[in-house]
Amino acid sequence: MRMDELRRKYIEFFKQKKHAVVGSASLMPEHDPTVLFTTAGMHPLVPYLLGQPHPQGKRLTSCQKCIRTTDIDSVGDNSHLTFFEMLGNWSLGDYWKKEAITWSYEFLTSKKWLGINPDTLSVTVFVGDSDAPRDEESVSVWMGLGISKERVFYLPKADNWWGPAGTTGPCGPCTEMFIEVSQTPKCGPDCRPGCSCGHYMEIWNDVFMQYNKREDGGYELLKQKNVDTGMGLERTIAILRGVQNFYETEAFTPIIDRIKQLSGKRELTEADQRRIRIIADHVKSAVMIMSDDRRISPSNVEHGYIVRRLLRKSIRCADELGMGKGFLADLADVVVELYKDVYEEVQRNRDFVMQNLVAEEDKFRGTLGKALRKFEQILEENGTITGKDAFVLFTSFGLPLEMTAELAAERSIKIDMEEFRRQFEQHRDISRTATEGKFKGGLADHSEEITKLHTATHLLQAALRKVLGNSVRQNGSNITKERLRFDFTFPRKLTTEELKQVEDLVNEAIKKDLTVTHEFMKLDEAVRQGALAFFRETYGDEVSVYTIDDFSKEVCGGPHVEHTGVLKHFRITKQDSIGAGLMRIRAVVED
Repeated sequence: MRMDELRRKYIEFFKQKKHAVVGSASLMPEHDPTVLFTTAGMHPLVPYLLGQPHPQGKRLTSCQKCIRTTDIDSVGDNSHLTFFEMLGNWSLGDYWKKEAITWSYEFLTSKKWLGINPDTLSVTVFVGDSDAPRDEESVSVWMGLGISKERVFYLPKADNWWGPAGTTGPCGPCTEMFIEVSQTPKCGPDCRPGCSCGHYMEIWNDVFMQYNKREDGGYELLKQKNVDTGMGLERTIAILRGVQNFYETEAFTPIIDRIKQLSGKRELTEADQRRIRIIADHVKSAVMIMSDDRRISPSNVEHGYIVRRLLRKSIRCADELGMGKGFLADLADVVVELYKDVYEEVQRNRDFVMQNLVAEEDKFRGTLGKALRKFEQILEENGTITGKDAFVLFTSFGLPLEMTAELAAERSIKIDMEEFRRQFEQHRDISRTATEGKFKGGLADHSEEITKLHTATHLLQAALRKVLGNSVRQNGSNITKERLRFDFTFPRKLTTEELKQVEDLVNEAIKKDLTVTHEFMKLDEAVRQGALAFFRETYGDEVSVYTIDDFSKEVCGGPHVEHTGVLKHFRITKQDSIGAGLMRIRAVVED
């Protein structure tokens, strides 16, 4: 089975179960200050898991683009990827364990769908503890489907409990499905699903979100019971193909074949094979991030830093394989061909991606030699590489910390990461990386401060378009309890007078105490009525629309205040240029 067939079958199966199809959200989540990337299919749905009505109903399904960077240093082995696709289905207060498990079993084992032999299927369930009881309900469903007791494994919270993604929020027990891999023998009599030997491979996870974890560490029942399931596309294809890892599937073979051609090496060592996998993963991930409609360029901050890190690691690996200049753009074309029919933005933003890849490769190759010479000079003079040295190599020579750490490790030197981080935090122009935050997702925090700033963001965008023209369009936003941050398309910084005009327009709308209304409607109708909807590929046919009198109308999941007067006063605190044609404004609301 090919990837496109699995995507199609999964979506078709759940459409037959009366699920609405939700488009893949952006890889850069909106309104979430705690994470850089969308890390799971449920990420864009958190407000709805907490009880907010979804415009497309209570049953949803999607294929979501995801990026995870927490294991980025492990990429190259058999089990870690940076970019991946997650198939998922959700019940928002509708069906529960019986339906979810029964449908999972049907899709996996029916010859009409995946046709997996039921005798190779094992499952795990939550064993229970002081917070929640043993999940006998799931066991009863599984056994009713024909799964024997010997194939049901009770595991603790560390294995069979999902969430919360942050310190608080929705969570609950899960039941995971595993396929036995005949080529890999059991490691011993205690071998079970989740064992690292590889005999059991996870194929699907059904999460039953029925609890909310409070700040005091206790648990309470959610107002609605939700089902959140996830099936990794690449992992499932590998299982169905009977191969040992992702890199032997069409998710990677076209890229890897091209890397081998460009390297010209006939005999590959184990280290070479790992370098090839790293290049394939990192280039694909960078292309998918940059081709997102947020148009992220390589930089030393936030999303751009991750892109730069991925590309520069690829360049170093490519040099060790003897690949020539221009390989990034060459491989990017292969990635575009792989995904252009699935995610339209990959083809739409191809030129932007290519320009940035060429520029980044030229820039890094121009400084890499200097950086490596500086590294050797420091080592010769001091006999070691300190955290401060690593920071200087990063800021002055563009050598990523990870690359410095690898070079040091090759000489049995361990860098003081805490010292590097202290230097890093003192450097005002460099922000957090993706691994520092904990995920909540969406506007998971519905506090009064967050809600006010969300409404202020709508007012800000409307005011910017009134002052600067309709070429202004949102590129991303980020909201904390203290401030809002809004990224938008515009070729230059605003003048002092323009900033004042924007502030005045927003404050005038606040002073008028305009009414904020919410309604659901067809996307085409919303656009016809003038609603801003810049990320249409992520919307379904039915959308949520917030209107602020005659001042603003946007497709948005909410929440918002009911009247603008509660915002009191709006003030812009800072503006920055964050890339070619991209500006950023920070602002607050205050009494």
